[in-house]
Amino acid sequence: MSEHTEDLVEIRHLKQYFPVSMGFFKTKPLKAVDDVSFNIRRGETLGLVGESGCGKTTVGRTILNLYKPTSGDIIYDGKPIKSKNDIREFRKKATMVFQDPYSSLNPRMTVSDIIGEPLDIHKLYGNAQERRERILELMGYVGLNSEHASRYAHEFSGGQRQRIGIARSLAVNPEFIVCDEPVSALDVSIQAQVINMFDELQEKLGLTYLFIAHDLLVVRHISDRIAVMYLGKMVELADAKEIYDHPQHPYSISLLSAVPVPDPKEARANKRIVLSGDIPSPLNAPSGCPFRTRCPHAQKQCAETMPELKEISPGHFAACHIL
Repeated sequence: MSEHTEDLVEIRHLKQYFPVSMGFFKTKPLKAVDDVSFNIRRGETLGLVGESGCGKTTVGRTILNLYKPTSGDIIYDGKPIKSKNDIREFRKKATMVFQDPYSSLNPRMTVSDIIGEPLDIHKLYGNAQERRERILELMGYVGLNSEHASRYAHEFSGGQRQRIGIARSLAVNPEFIVCDEPVSALDVSIQAQVINMFDELQEKLGLTYLFIAHDLLVVRHISDRIAVMYLGKMVELADAKEIYDHPQHPYSISLLSAVPVPDPKEARANKRIVLSGDIPSPLNAPSGCPFRTRCPHAQKQCAETMPELKEISPGHFAACHIL
């Protein structure tokens, strides 16, 4: 993990609200992502973690304009992405690996057509021979053989399907990939192989990742920095090692207390912090800090204002009134 200084992706005050019908022509905004700002440096992996429903997948999809942002700026390589033309150019440089390898591949297409589809859309080859060579090269990157090319997705295991999805995301020669829980649908034994493959591809092709996951052990292995989200807000951001060794936000502390420890002695000494109550609905989020209804340290000011994400030590940011 080298030092990265230059920002490749910058997200400023990103909001993604979905209107939800309340009957009688009334709608109410569901605040899936509510004022989130962060940056991803060139060549690094930023891990984005949080419980289901906290908005992390929406962040990834909104960055790639699969959802049109409600407000906020997405800046790629110093250039804001605004117009349709910007989005089209951006999609040649940024792609996505989806969570479910079962539903994200077309069952009627052969592997070669699935991987070749982005090449067709962006016209990235001169003739049929060039196209075929590029598809076989991409299959080689992810450990698939040339005889797999004429088979269909349903003939493969989950891990192999995810490899097909990864090869497809590499077809346009991207610089930036949003990995949306790419291993959560796979067996644990396969997860490590796929994560190591992401690491190798990053080294080989100089990729930058936003790696979304709810499993903190997975994120720790691959990330340079980790951002923690709760109910549409970012609550902590720091280097991966720093967040594991010194989590500051009460939510991050409780998340990390639930991570299994292989050493039985250490595991017994570890106190699991169980949060009271359920996650509030993003339709009726609490005032002030969204975590206050479950936080053991909540005070009066937590209900009044949302704490800003501030730097509490060099490179370590947290949004909490008591820090």
